[in-house]
Amino acid sequence: MAHGKTIPFPQGLAKIVSRAELQNCDAWKRAFQSKCKDHRYYEIVEATLEGDFEHHYLVLEDDSGNARAIQPVFFVRQNLVEGVPGKIRCFVDFVRKKFPRFLTMRVLMVGCAAGAGDLGVCDEKDEGWAAKALLGVLRTYARRNRASLVVLKDFPAKYRAALGTFSSNNYARMPSMPMTRLSLHYQNWDEYFRTLSKATRKDLRRKFRKAERAPKIDMEIVSDITPYVDEIYPLYLQVHERSPLKFETLTKDYFRVIAQRMPERARFFIWRQTGKIVAFSFCLICDDTIYDECIGLDYSVALNLHLYFYTLRDIISWSLQKGLKYYYSNPLNYGPKLHLRCELVPLDLYVMHASALLNPTFRRMIKYLGPTRHDPVLRRFPNADQL
Repeated sequence: MAHGKTIPFPQGLAKIVSRAELQNCDAWKRAFQSKCKDHRYYEIVEATLEGDFEHHYLVLEDDSGNARAIQPVFFVRQNLVEGVPGKIRCFVDFVRKKFPRFLTMRVLMVGCAAGAGDLGVCDEKDEGWAAKALLGVLRTYARRNRASLVVLKDFPAKYRAALGTFSSNNYARMPSMPMTRLSLHYQNWDEYFRTLSKATRKDLRRKFRKAERAPKIDMEIVSDITPYVDEIYPLYLQVHERSPLKFETLTKDYFRVIAQRMPERARFFIWRQTGKIVAFSFCLICDDTIYDECIGLDYSVALNLHLYFYTLRDIISWSLQKGLKYYYSNPLNYGPKLHLRCELVPLDLYVMHASALLNPTFRRMIKYLGPTRHDPVLRRFPNADQL
């Protein structure tokens, strides 16, 4: 529980509130109204996410008492070497047999526990103001709650100008694992397919032929997954458990509630073979963009049928039919995305140790633990320099 309900900063006052206290707050609905993941998404994440997340919200008011931004934050105990391979990880795992919390810290995170972060401004012109306000309160708030680190989690590169005040005030900016994007400026799948390299086209044709020789695979698209959640959830867990980087674990309730509260944006693609669900993908649609949030696969058949590529073809084909302009995919699995001519969408971490004494050393060390340092495929993307 947060200690102290307000923190002053040079431009105003930050009030620390709970989700329940925001229910009748008009500023809360305005804070993310231009984002695909609006205020409803943050409420859903808090209500349904598993793990030891402590969610709070900073209402940032100016000197006149006007709420100009509401920023979701949360506390969590973070493994500092998540995703770090090789000798470093082996050494850490060995030490943790004796000291389980070695290289883990209680962290104050700014942003979303299940997705990229955004500044929760009521007016987009206030992004710079909100960044300065956060800079003025986060260290104090972290110390009050015995958090060792402050992290702005997975903020898109478009915020670099506004968040430059953090980089110049003792925060280390480092790349997080990026999203990817594909511009859908094609009439259909066949036109897009012809833009791929000869080797990629040959490989995909072979994969699709193998899937087509098997019993027929049918696709269905629904906005409410509730009737099927017991079938699709184990498939999500199969993919989740194979991931080298795990931060949050989604729940059955997450999928149910997001379908109920965001039906105009939620789309669930379901693939069946002989009546059995063998794959699903959860997407959000906003304006001219589709965001592929997560996938579930039945690995008893997925690898043999190349279902990852099969599902991707169907989603892109559907998106082109609907006239969507962009396809976004969440981090990881960069090899196939490179060959499919996706580009990277950089996400940034801004990190600071709450101790002014330790932070100078910490800033130099933390960049060696950055997750992107250990993925060689990322460097092969044409826009890798943007990371």
